Amino acid sequence: MSSSKPLTDMECRNAKHNTEGKGNKLFDGGGLFLELMPSGSKKWRLKFRFDGKENRMSFGDYPTVSLSDARERRDEAKKLLAGGTDPARHRDEVRRREAELSGARFTVVAGEWIDARRARWTEAHAARIGKLLERDIYPYLGKRPISEIRAAELLAVIRKIEKRNALEVAKKALQTCGQIFRYAVATDRAEHDLAADLRDALMSSRPVKHMARVDESELPELLRKINTYRGEPETRLALKFLSLTFVRTIELREAEWSEIDTERAEWRIPGEKMKKRRPHIVPLSKQALAVLEEVRPLTGGRRWVFTSPIRRDQPLSANFVLSALSRMGFRHTMTGHGFRGLASTILNEWDFNSDWIERQLAHVEGNGVRAAYNHAQYLPQRREMMQWWADYLDKQRRSNVLQIAPRRS
Repeated sequence: MSSSKPLTDMECRNAKHNTEGKGNKLFDGGGLFLELMPSGSKKWRLKFRFDGKENRMSFGDYPTVSLSDARERRDEAKKLLAGGTDPARHRDEVRRREAELSGARFTVVAGEWIDARRARWTEAHAARIGKLLERDIYPYLGKRPISEIRAAELLAVIRKIEKRNALEVAKKALQTCGQIFRYAVATDRAEHDLAADLRDALMSSRPVKHMARVDESELPELLRKINTYRGEPETRLALKFLSLTFVRTIELREAEWSEIDTERAEWRIPGEKMKKRRPHIVPLSKQALAVLEEVRPLTGGRRWVFTSPIRRDQPLSANFVLSALSRMGFRHTMTGHGFRGLASTILNEWDFNSDWIERQLAHVEGNGVRAAYNHAQYLPQRREMMQWWADYLDKQRRSNVLQIAPRRS
């Protein structure tokens, strides 16, 4: 090949096709040239010899592929030739490999897995799975070929969720990934389920006594039965208020009218009534205020918001709550405390800030001095969250299957 004076970017940019057919190849050296096409496009070509035969390969169009990019590709091809490899065949093999991998990327396999199971799921469940993957998994593993993902990589992603203190979400994420990996194994795109290797690596949940609670799929039925409960009206309204505020049962039972500020839409619980002896503010949704207005004619002239139907000068007892749930068909499957677990799980799944959720649950942080003054912390955000929760419960009560409450913008 004859030596050529290296091209400049200006020459490449100003060059035009010659209708007489002359000068339509601008050589840069080393076999690289820019071919000017009648259509006006400009294509990078490389002329080379392999096994004694002359060959050509294309590097793409100028200016999408710049002069410097074309030179880099020429140099890479020369290295392959020096090592005894046909650069055109190598390029074709790389493209074939990329095509194979694109069909085995985590997002692709996960999408196939979701499609295969969608008929068995409610729309809400499919939406939650999709949201979980898009929020917590795809940004880190989505583009990776699933067969190349290592256990340590998956664990690092799960640890990010745990750092938000969303331990139930972390557990669900690992379970979901495990199902996707097993699908990949079944479709010959992975060798084994990585998630199975990480089950003992998850952080343990708080060492608390787990109170019985229904599954989220049973929530619509529970809410409807509370709404149509034919027993004592104070008990029915107490259960509605409990579902809306998810306070501890003892805090609900000892609620006093003097603690309720309907103008500010707040229930301010004194520290001496709280488990951790810290004052607590419960923002009241429109639905919670409506419950209070309904119970006011029954107990408004007394100290307690929810009084015992037997002894009107006493607050509602825990037995009335449990007995009502039992009569509704939820014996041993739901307690008053169960609303706290449901709210925590669902709000975390819907990506509410874990600090807002923990503050609303009145879980006190380790710094006792700071905790003594933060009962109003995140109050505007918690107010918005509590209204979302009340709207969500309304939708569940009206549905035959789980529906999605619109997330705040």
